[in-house]
Amino acid sequence: MKNQLLSCFAFAALSVLVVSCGKSKSAGKTTASNGQLVGATYSAKINNNTRTGMVHIPQGTFHMGPSDEDMNYSYTARNRQMSISGFWMDVTEITNREYKQFVFDVRDSIAATLLGYIDPKTNNLDKKKMAGIWKEKNVYEKLGAMMMAPDDRIFGRMEIDPDKLIYMEEYVDYKAAAYRKPNEPRSKFIIKTPVKIYPDTLVWVRDFSYSYNEPMSVRYFSHPAFQNYPVVGVTWKQASAFCTWRSRLLNSFNDTKGYATESNYRLPTEAEWEYAARGGRSQSMFPWGNYYLRNRKGCLMANFKPGRGNYPEDGGFYTVRADAYWPNDFGLYNMAGNVAEWTSSLYYEGGYNFAHDMNPDIRYNAKDSDPPRMKRKVVRGGSWQSVGYYLQTSTRNYEYQDTAKSYIGFRCVIDLAPGVGMKKR
Repeated sequence: MKNQLLSCFAFAALSVLVVSCGKSKSAGKTTASNGQLVGATYSAKINNNTRTGMVHIPQGTFHMGPSDEDMNYSYTARNRQMSISGFWMDVTEITNREYKQFVFDVRDSIAATLLGYIDPKTNNLDKKKMAGIWKEKNVYEKLGAMMMAPDDRIFGRMEIDPDKLIYMEEYVDYKAAAYRKPNEPRSKFIIKTPVKIYPDTLVWVRDFSYSYNEPMSVRYFSHPAFQNYPVVGVTWKQASAFCTWRSRLLNSFNDTKGYATESNYRLPTEAEWEYAARGGRSQSMFPWGNYYLRNRKGCLMANFKPGRGNYPEDGGFYTVRADAYWPNDFGLYNMAGNVAEWTSSLYYEGGYNFAHDMNPDIRYNAKDSDPPRMKRKVVRGGSWQSVGYYLQTSTRNYEYQDTAKSYIGFRCVIDLAPGVGMKKR
């Protein structure tokens, strides 16, 4: 009888052990096969450090369009209620220092290819071999294909030719792919475009006739004193290429650590930019509110062209640091003034009339052969050389996608999965 009782206890314990092995310890994990729908296990982890240098813009609804009289009587915008899903946005415009990381990475990739310093396993540059390569004495002789031609050198000094720094941008055209026909290959929707990525430093001279700005051309992108100033002289294409490179940088790291692949960095749409610039002030003229360009102490609120051209009155003759002045209520710096910013949207005068009221986005990937009208991209925010009207959150402007200016920069946004990067409450 005693042995039978012990056997019963042993069988019961074994049964409990088997059942407990079949139960999920936490939500989302696969259980043992028990004939029930339990879901598959996600092997990838979440990288919560993807929002470095960015701020969360919560989902919401706002009135997009003029908050004051249309001074130009252009009627290119009408006041409409729009709803925007949440996203993350760079706190500041992309700085010279940040863009220089892009330039150096492209430079190193090209150099590694010429020198044969490519890891055959990963097809990436061999970091061990590339470490300290630029401090070697004869490295420029080995990289003759990247150097300025002898006739283009000053005092015979060997320098890298900026036109040789080309980044091959690759992305999927999801708009076109959404209407794909049966059995159409994926390759038909993959866009590959070579982009010269070095900023055009001569914009400081070209943009202003009969004006002495050569020192800015020489120093602005290269001198460390300007490292935290917004990058300028970049076209819309270069800004898009930067976003593609930044996405690869993030997701290459995620792959090595077993993290889930995140969506790509990109330029904000026109609606997203205006929503973020308003900072929750739906009907305000400026990111800081109504109605004036000065605060109650008489201090100017942004870097622009005050009065009839008193450029230094606001503290900056040209651009200022990307984190200058007070941020708006979302924590974003210089959403008005300093440099205007590229958006991803096509500039179309009547676009507000037919755009959807949920995440409106008018986009067109213009080809080089397209007429200039189709290459216009929306530019927002005004700049250091703009009058106050262009600092209004609703003011629309445009520039051609293949044109660089000394007063246009950009910042990136990214669509992260819900809860990623958010602080736990």
